Amino acid sequence: MIDLRSDTVTKPTDAMREAMAAAPVGDDVWGDDPTVNRLEDLAADITGMAASLFVPSGTMSNLLAIMSHCQRGEEYIVGQDAHTYKYEGGGAAVLGSVQPQPLEVEKDGTIPLAKIRAAIKPDDFHFAITKLLCLENTIGGKVLPMDYIHEAGALAKEHHLKFHLDGARVFNAAVKLGCDVQDITRQFDSVSVCLSKGLGAPVGSVLCGDREFIKTARRWRKMLGGGMRQAGIIAAGGIYALEHNIDRLAEDHVNARRLAEGLAAIDALDVDMAGVQTNMVFFRPKDGRHQDLADYLAGKDMLVDAAKAIRLVTHMQVTADDIDAFIGAVNAYYS
Repeated sequence: MIDLRSDTVTKPTDAMREAMAAAPVGDDVWGDDPTVNRLEDLAADITGMAASLFVPSGTMSNLLAIMSHCQRGEEYIVGQDAHTYKYEGGGAAVLGSVQPQPLEVEKDGTIPLAKIRAAIKPDDFHFAITKLLCLENTIGGKVLPMDYIHEAGALAKEHHLKFHLDGARVFNAAVKLGCDVQDITRQFDSVSVCLSKGLGAPVGSVLCGDREFIKTARRWRKMLGGGMRQAGIIAAGGIYALEHNIDRLAEDHVNARRLAEGLAAIDALDVDMAGVQTNMVFFRPKDGRHQDLADYLAGKDMLVDAAKAIRLVTHMQVTADDIDAFIGAVNAYYS
């Protein structure tokens, strides 16, 4: 099986499974699971934050961030295509009573600063109170420019807004830019990092920020049902991922480029080459029959995400040989 639907489909390696099986555990709700505590210290150290919180999912991590930064009746500014608005079930509004203010995103993944500035509400009781600006990096596989992050952060500070990063794939961004991840994360008040995407852990995310913020988030985590007990078994997978699987993300980026170039050579396809920056490739069959192609590939034990355009995501269990086999299968479909 060659599964290119997402980097969430990765499975733990034998070495990661061994680390998980050997992990000392306690009761994390009581705060005495040593492996969870080690993961939280490690994540905070790597991202340059004072503290972090281990949570079951990236969706919960982002929700905790929004609910910890905002109170009922306040709002957050976010990209129209961002996970924290579009793909996380409306949790901020439904569970947090926090209003989203979505804005159109440019092709490079940025939200125009002028639009952000214009969306900030005046101090008037007719309006929700604008409290938070959320960015995502990477977004659709694209890396936000560092200059933009600095400028967006300065705008947030000017207007007394908190600044949150959905950094589910922030290590992909750092590897692409050739920088330390702290060069990105230190610009934000809080950062959510997913361990179960390209880093290859089976489950979990970490939310990072200052100690008071994490204390608040920990209370919300309990209320939302995210308090786990002997969670060190899965936290050990996260530790292994952070210690061993960051630099190897570069291999996924190389494979994505190889994949995009191979598909671009097929006349029947329209491939978004400009968008191939990290581990994602987007393309459309020119005849519009993307679901037919997806069904054909599934018959060859090759899985893709064909909801609109076809999205392909490389990850640690997709090899260069898999890429070549996939390109060959698409070629055969059009032969």
